[in-house]
Amino acid sequence: MISYIIRRLIAAVILLLVVTAVTFGIFFILPKLAGQTADQLAQQYIGKNPTPEDIAAVKRNLGLDDPVYIQYWDFIRGIVTGATYERGPATVRCDMPCFGYSFKTNLEVWPQLVDRLPVTISLAVGAAVLWLVSGIVVGVISALKPGSFFDRAAMGGALAGVSLPIFFTAQLFLLLFSYKLEIFGRTYVPFTENPSQWANTLFLPWCSLALLYAAIYARLTRSGMLEAMSEDFIRTARAKGMRERRVVAKHGLRAALTPIVTVFGMDIGLLLGGAVITESVYSLHGIGEYAVQSIVANDLPPILGVTLLAAFFVVFLNLVVDLLYAVVDPRVRVS
Repeated sequence: MISYIIRRLIAAVILLLVVTAVTFGIFFILPKLAGQTADQLAQQYIGKNPTPEDIAAVKRNLGLDDPVYIQYWDFIRGIVTGATYERGPATVRCDMPCFGYSFKTNLEVWPQLVDRLPVTISLAVGAAVLWLVSGIVVGVISALKPGSFFDRAAMGGALAGVSLPIFFTAQLFLLLFSYKLEIFGRTYVPFTENPSQWANTLFLPWCSLALLYAAIYARLTRSGMLEAMSEDFIRTARAKGMRERRVVAKHGLRAALTPIVTVFGMDIGLLLGGAVITESVYSLHGIGEYAVQSIVANDLPPILGVTLLAAFFVVFLNLVVDLLYAVVDPRVRVS
């Protein structure tokens, strides 16, 4: 088991290095391969009507005239240990992990991400609890009663949940329950200030995300349970006189959890990188909204920071999923 964990940790570190290399290539190497000069690339980081002094400062700070391997080393070193930038006559220190400064707001990118991260975490975790519980419960009941009215209605509802785009359901919920009935608030409040208002504000965004994902998890759970409940070990457990509830929970559901855990790790990792549509519709100042604003403004340092942060969450959650396999499926520990 220890060697299994060590292997997964090493694989996660290697994958993060690959992600940083690909991200560096997209932002710094591909434009040069497309024919852009260092001056043109620096101008993209500044915006409209740059002065020659501004272009020279950006080239110097980012090392755009240096060889590629030196640029990549400085890029990695800035993330790991921080970096120093020239801001006119003064020099400023960008603490680790350093993703540079926004060229639109002149603010350091990492503190901006940290300030917005609690909103995104609150949104992603709350929605994940809703869709995981509801999706698994509905899927298990449907699998135990295949062809019943509940099964057909649940799978029909799941199909509708998958088919409806989230920007439609989010705006519909907002119109009905926030503007018309005025049941739920529209101004986000941190959990530490007012927990009840925090939950009241986020309930509609949670439901909007959960409606989409719960439908997927219900179908996954149903198909996995139907396959597991027809296996020989289920018949053996029943023949031994084990109670049906224990057979379903300990043997059937546990065998069906492996694909669910896999998909859940990917989904929650991607959402922690920013639920772009949901945050935009509900005016939640999270990472997704920050990414949209940066893309619209062509502000590359924040886009780079959001990309790497989202990649980190996906890799980290997949590492957690790999370790959970050993808990969910004992055959992983044996192999």
